[in-house]
Amino acid sequence: MISQLSPFGFLRIAACSPELRVADVEFNSAQIAAQIHEASARGVQLAVFPELCLTAYTCGDLFYQRSLQDRALRQISVIAQACREARVAAVVGLPVAVAGRLFNAACLIGADGKVVGLVPKTYLPNTNEFYEARWFTRGDHAKTDSVELPEGQVPFGCHLLFAAEDWPHLVLGLEICEDLWAIIPPSSYLAAAGASVIANPSASNEVLGKKDYREDLVRQQSARCLAAYAYASAGPGESSTDLVYSGHCLIAENGAILAQSERFSFQSTMTIADVDLDKLAHERNRNSSFAQVTAGSEFRRISFTIAARSDDKLLREVDPRPFVPQDPSRRHEHCEEIFNIQATGLAKRLIHTRAKSLVLGLSGGLDSTLAALVASRACKISGLGNSAVVAVCMPGPGTTSRTKTNAEMLASALGFNRRDIPIHQAVAGHLRDIGHPEGLHDLVFENSQARERTQILMNVAQQTGGFVLGTGDLSETALGWCTYNGDHMSMYHVNSSVPKTLVRHLVEWCADTLFTGETASILRDICATPISPELLPASKGGEILQQTEQILGPYELHDFFLYHSVRHGFTKEKIARLAAAAFASSYQPHEISACLETFFRRFYSQQFKRSCMPDGPKVGSVALSPRGDWRMPSDAVPPA
Repeated sequence: MISQLSPFGFLRIAACSPELRVADVEFNSAQIAAQIHEASARGVQLAVFPELCLTAYTCGDLFYQRSLQDRALRQISVIAQACREARVAAVVGLPVAVAGRLFNAACLIGADGKVVGLVPKTYLPNTNEFYEARWFTRGDHAKTDSVELPEGQVPFGCHLLFAAEDWPHLVLGLEICEDLWAIIPPSSYLAAAGASVIANPSASNEVLGKKDYREDLVRQQSARCLAAYAYASAGPGESSTDLVYSGHCLIAENGAILAQSERFSFQSTMTIADVDLDKLAHERNRNSSFAQVTAGSEFRRISFTIAARSDDKLLREVDPRPFVPQDPSRRHEHCEEIFNIQATGLAKRLIHTRAKSLVLGLSGGLDSTLAALVASRACKISGLGNSAVVAVCMPGPGTTSRTKTNAEMLASALGFNRRDIPIHQAVAGHLRDIGHPEGLHDLVFENSQARERTQILMNVAQQTGGFVLGTGDLSETALGWCTYNGDHMSMYHVNSSVPKTLVRHLVEWCADTLFTGETASILRDICATPISPELLPASKGGEILQQTEQILGPYELHDFFLYHSVRHGFTKEKIARLAAAAFASSYQPHEISACLETFFRRFYSQQFKRSCMPDGPKVGSVALSPRGDWRMPSDAVPPA
């Protein structure tokens, strides 16, 4: 069965630490072969085993024995047979004698059982507990580019890249243990030459603090290389004469640890994760620094076979709220950082313009509340004082008593200069002037209110010697859920790159950390109020009838679509597949599909509004400013 996930670029990797015995090559080979078959049963396509795993890393002077070397070479055919039967590509470590020199090498075997190539270790640790230079020669000192195995001549050397057949984004590079610890690891050059996946067979002993350092190295190198990184280390079966090995295995992708093993198990362990090759390819395409780096020397590209996925289960977490950290402490730090960025950006604009006032429309909704809170902090930073903030409350035909009361109370609690300017008569007069039928609550009716409010704010700002602060958010900008030259326009837009799913958390964070008593209670009630532009009349009971998420669909879905389409460039089909995994317990596939269609239709058709959006600070990795992150023609056609 061909997996539905294969076309989306997901590769399943296993970092394995088999049970082993020192110098018992046949036992070790059997354990490796067994793990290859287990990996196949779990849908693995590439399995990475530890450094010198066929012999064990801690053989010492036994490495000199020709019999040990020959036995290890003969077991390659056993591993190759297992790979062929299981349809799993594998990387295994062994000592290899070439032209009178002994090398610590990693061997790649394809899913067809073909021995593809051997890569020797470049950097040999030879201090403290390590004595590798006693036995082995540096890989870059090799005098030949091939080695004779029972299977025939096989490519050999440090400058080998392995390109998977029928997988355009899968290019595998190999480095071994200490190579990662070098000032410039070989994987840096491998990535610059095109490697998207780095496999590291390792034998890293444990001392206090080394586990965290090792984890940081793997994570950071995967980020620098914009690559997936599979690290497989030898376990407790290694000799404990002077050292202990834990079998620490990790799989990372572009700065994130996807999976890692429990340590110190005498049993074979297998750490599995699905890495996203399409995501990595997109990151590299958009990263100008990556494009400017050169590999430094020529690399030989050798093709190898990788099998298709045999199951549809995705072995990686798909965060349903990518803009909002799940961990409460990290979310707290996230909110504090964003709030400080917003406030600092606004304070700079206040200082630069020498504004005497700051004008915003305060509706009692989430977005204008966050803007008001940022304004309060910015005025404190700039020395202007909260009394310089003119909070204009402009109730209209759809304003409810709940939002109106919250707006008025918040303005008073923050010490703002509040002005109440109802817009009923002005809007009614305008609609009469243009011949709009009375009682027709269409887009003209709605937009006339938004533009009337913007006109008031602009004129009050001029009247008071200040400028207008925008009160929308990133999600509304993406969907074009704003009135052109109405609430779409301001002189500075502090929420311009804050998505709706994060706005509520920022307001809650302010309620929890910056305020107490009545002010905190007001903020929490605002967070509990349904999202609405309040441009249509309320119910007879005064309740909000026009709820945005009932019209557009849930913002958590739209923000998910926004993140993965803009940040990662994913196709509509891949986003739908990821959303189905992320929201399996919340939405049916047809609901996700309908909302996705709405997102792409609106995102493409509303670019003209984003092309002239006001200045505002970027706070995260996704932003839509036409001057910075996002340049898109207004007449582009959305994907079918």
